Amino acid sequence: MSYEKVKQASKTIIGTKQAMKAIKAGQVTELVVALDAEARVTDPVLILAKEVGIPVNLVKSKRELGKACGIKVSAAIVAIAR
Repeated sequence: MSYEKVKQASKTIIGTKQAMKAIKAGQVTELVVALDAEARVTDPVLILAKEVGIPVNLVKSKRELGKACGIKVSAAIVAIAR
């Protein structure tokens, strides 16, 4: 389901650093995180999302998440923006 949300989103922000910036700027409505990504990559964003109250959806594969974004590499974190 979350892969479809990412595919249908009008604006996505891919990557840890970019997602962190967008969350701090108040641009993110939802976060999608791959379960097979390393915790050192995902944990800071998950903590910030929890503090701010942004819903987090978990998906199994960072490779599939990357495909859903239309990129040829894996994506650990995708933020769906306003």
